[in-house]
Amino acid sequence: MPLSLKETLVIGISATALFDLSESDKIFREEFRKNPDNAIDTYRKYMRENEEETLGEGIGFPLVKALLSLNKYQKKDQAPLVEVVIMSRNSPDTGIRVLNTIRALDLKITRSAFTAGESSADYLEAFEVDLFLTTNEIDAQKVIDKGVCASAVLSTPTEYKCEIPVGQVRIAFDGDAVLFDETSELVYKEQGMEAFHKNEDTSQNIPMNEGPFASFLKQLSKLQERLPMKVELSPIRIAIVTARNSPSEMRVIKTLRHWGVYVDEAFFLGGIEKSNILKAFKAHIFFDDQDVHLEKSSLVVPSGKVLYPSNSPLQKQNKTLK
Repeated sequence: MPLSLKETLVIGISATALFDLSESDKIFREEFRKNPDNAIDTYRKYMRENEEETLGEGIGFPLVKALLSLNKYQKKDQAPLVEVVIMSRNSPDTGIRVLNTIRALDLKITRSAFTAGESSADYLEAFEVDLFLTTNEIDAQKVIDKGVCASAVLSTPTEYKCEIPVGQVRIAFDGDAVLFDETSELVYKEQGMEAFHKNEDTSQNIPMNEGPFASFLKQLSKLQERLPMKVELSPIRIAIVTARNSPSEMRVIKTLRHWGVYVDEAFFLGGIEKSNILKAFKAHIFFDDQDVHLEKSSLVVPSGKVLYPSNSPLQKQNKTLK
């Protein structure tokens, strides 16, 4: 009988997000500039010659390690609490170094997909993935457009240091166009702040529609329910870090209540810098849709950009501005 992962949080992550593959990528790109026809052979030769060398940690490694550690709470004869699937554009042959690194670091990852240059985004639904983390914006856009699961583009900052409490998983989200849909954000963009505040205050008892990361947040909530302690004592800590402030904050809280989701911390910043809050929260990862916030947040915590769907009015606005 096939294993059911309905109650399991499933994370799909690209090899380049989990491990540091910058050196091999550099070799491929340099060879491609000089001799495109020889680039793949050069890359394959390098990966084979170094397949016993353990790769360094990538931007998504701390989050994956922390999530997998939650399986210590798994009860006998139950599905795992967390599953991680490695998704790679390597071929199975050049992917041996990735698999060897998983073994060397004792990561409990048993599922993988190697697609030899093809997009791994097409296989996320088959693996029942709830969140896909990648460094490839094209793949992330494809996932967002399909609406299969939550998806974010990770970029490695120049340097960040974040001492996260051992045994915890700490995840922070922006609100509009991330957890919630873009309707309220469009009111602000098109009509201004005063109209936005008025709309959110008068609509505070009307739950907002789900955004691209709502399903992931709800799956995290289900994971909390499977843990043996009260939600207030859960090792999973969730924060909302949003530019909203009074009188628009009540709609956020009431929407989360309507969804039946418990959030530990919420910060309504009214436009002040988010990175200072994120540094204090010590997030494993922060999800936001705007570069203006991500540029600074990624210097203090790993951060993922949430892309707009291709047919989104916000996407069209961004293209117009560019």
